[in-house]
Amino acid sequence: MKTGISQPVLRIILSRRMLVALVMGFASGLPLLLTISVLQVWMKEEGVDLTVIGLMALVGIPYTLKFLWAPFLDRFTLPFLGRRRGWLFVTQIFLIVSICILGFTNPGRQPWMVALAALLVTFFSASQDIIIDAYRREDLSDDELGMGSSFYVNGYRVGMLLASGGGLILADHIPFKMVYLIMAMCLLPGIITTIFTPEPETPSGIPRSIKEAIVYPLVEYFSRKGALWILAFILFYKIGDTMASAMTMPLYLDVGFSKTEIGAVVKIFGFWATIAGSLAGGVFMLKLGINRSLWVFGFLQALSTACFALLAQIGSSVPVLSAVIAFENLSSGMGTSAYVAFMASITNKKFTATQYALLTSLMGIPRVIASAPTGFFAKHMGWEAFFIFCALIAIPGMLLLLKCAPWHTDEPS
Repeated sequence: MKTGISQPVLRIILSRRMLVALVMGFASGLPLLLTISVLQVWMKEEGVDLTVIGLMALVGIPYTLKFLWAPFLDRFTLPFLGRRRGWLFVTQIFLIVSICILGFTNPGRQPWMVALAALLVTFFSASQDIIIDAYRREDLSDDELGMGSSFYVNGYRVGMLLASGGGLILADHIPFKMVYLIMAMCLLPGIITTIFTPEPETPSGIPRSIKEAIVYPLVEYFSRKGALWILAFILFYKIGDTMASAMTMPLYLDVGFSKTEIGAVVKIFGFWATIAGSLAGGVFMLKLGINRSLWVFGFLQALSTACFALLAQIGSSVPVLSAVIAFENLSSGMGTSAYVAFMASITNKKFTATQYALLTSLMGIPRVIASAPTGFFAKHMGWEAFFIFCALIAIPGMLLLLKCAPWHTDEPS
């Protein structure tokens, strides 16, 4: 992938493609925390056991299995709006409906009905992600991919901020049911963007049968040198960071922070650090290249995870919380920008949905499978030992950089 930009940076930043990447990132990010942190707080307030709260991470399984139905979205085109936008419009409608359904459940009395409703949300959210990732890869040129990934990540974080930060602040004043209904309506800008943005040019050689849609993307990818090493890297690079994130909300509540403090400091203040990190990540990728950026940002991510152990030791201190959140979100923003750009750079435009879904499914495994027992670990290890463990478990992913993204070269090996 090229590290230079052939057009003026300002012209790229102000282009229609960057705006679409930003809005679609927002549409992808908003549903995620409605089934994680916001739901965790709701369940904890309803008296649900901590172990059950941890197991609720399993409702995110569709994020790890979305490659199974991605070939279907690569192969077929609906009779309206085009190959990508048609499917995107349909999934966005069903996503709004499923979020409303989740809002009408009762976590205290029917936790398994909550799980079923949350599973519907994650299924349609994962389906939306498949199409948005494919659209972004096909809409952006190679020169725009790094900057477009940065805009997408920033939009994603805005969606997460609105869902969790805004959602938690609202939950201090209105019932969670109303919070979920409001969040569902916040997805309407994504639908408007889907309707009015142009359909990307369809690449030549796209699948003409289900067999081609399933087999050809896998054959093309696994015929590459080091294909398995790259999959392992994607699986492990952010595993410590995502395991730690699964238990940060219960940590804040146990330490003694109010929901308003969490919403204001953790989400709103932290949001600006994430924005800065994502933009800095885009700049550093231009200077260092994707590979070296992955090294630097990966180390900072692990270090920021360990800082949560310090917060657990010190206790309820807003200045310490602010410092930890600023560092964690800054490093996470940089790491995610490089991570997303790396995955996009190695996909083939003929099979964008399927190949990108395969890569991002592996990316989602730590958030779902590895996060499921985190409540058990935190309960028996204690907060400090748990977050130190999460920092150390990032080491395998860093070591895989030696094979997948060597420091001395900027091209994926």
